[in-house]
Amino acid sequence: MSSSPDYQLAVYPGTFDPLTNGHTDLVIRAARMFRTVVVAIAESPHKRPAFALEERIELARAVLDEAGLSNVEVTGFDSLLAHFVQSKGAGVILRGLRAVSDFEYEFQLASMNRHLVKRVETVFLTPDEKHSFISSTLVKEVARLQGDVSGFVHPRVAEALRAHFSA
Repeated sequence: MSSSPDYQLAVYPGTFDPLTNGHTDLVIRAARMFRTVVVAIAESPHKRPAFALEERIELARAVLDEAGLSNVEVTGFDSLLAHFVQSKGAGVILRGLRAVSDFEYEFQLASMNRHLVKRVETVFLTPDEKHSFISSTLVKEVARLQGDVSGFVHPRVAEALRAHFSA
């Protein structure tokens, strides 16, 4: 890694279990702002994700490839975010804020990351208002109860949710 972080390289970390239309909206907008956006999918076993890490990576790649974003990379990680960001040489951590209620937690994360990787900045984006109420947790609950999630996720993700919760 170079000694100076690359401020045109942004890491967008998350569990993405599953990737929602709100996540995709943020990636599309971030791709216009940064030379490279790395969608970093955390293993997060403590969150007990519905999908294995490799499935989440595959779904995110399919959705984002279809969006035609040539400057977006999707990868998994199982380390401390600060270490991952340093290994990439990134200068920006990208986080999404859906509501004011997200801010306190995200502020704590940003402060901790600033202490761990001093020269890396956290940038917050908000999704389009039509996606502001969507969370992966809510999408999974609707899918688990056999509800229609097609308005909240890409068709490929909706199909994966149907298959997962019908098994």
